[in-house]
Amino acid sequence: MASETHEATEIAADAAHGAADAAHGGAEAVGMPQLDLTTFSNQIFWLAVTLVVIYFVLSRIALPRIAAVLAERQGTITNDLAAAEDLKAKAVEAEEAYNKALADARAEAQNIIAQAKADMKADLDDAIAKADAEIGAKAAEGEKKIAEIRANAMESVKVVAKDTAKEIIAAMGGKADAKTVTAAITARMKG
Repeated sequence: MASETHEATEIAADAAHGAADAAHGGAEAVGMPQLDLTTFSNQIFWLAVTLVVIYFVLSRIALPRIAAVLAERQGTITNDLAAAEDLKAKAVEAEEAYNKALADARAEAQNIIAQAKADMKADLDDAIAKADAEIGAKAAEGEKKIAEIRANAMESVKVVAKDTAKEIIAAMGGKADAKTVTAAITARMKG
């Protein structure tokens, strides 16, 4: 029995020791340490200190840098927009100058074409006048030659007619003098 008592005493001692551990450790394991009311004032103090430090770091260092970057970006954007407007105005001016130069070139081309047409017309008129003069001279020369040929032909016809008339008269047995035959042929040729 002594051994039973000794075992019971050990069990009771172990149980008491376990209960004491549970009571001591149970207070720590009850919930989250942030919600422990015994350290709540200390946590609030360090929270306030941390927030003040973060506020000063943000207000003195980070936010001025961010504001400077935003101001620089806004300035860059404004400058770029102004430069774009200037370039757009220059492009419009360049386009107007191009259109004016194109219109001037077209007008100059029209003037050159008109001048070339006028020069060609004058050259053509000169050539036509020369050709007309040459044709007139050749026509007059031809008329003169035709008149000579006609005159020669008439003379030849008169000579042939005289010879033929003399031969016919002689064949018929008559005698005709040259003066009478020439007068008769000239009268007949005149009409």
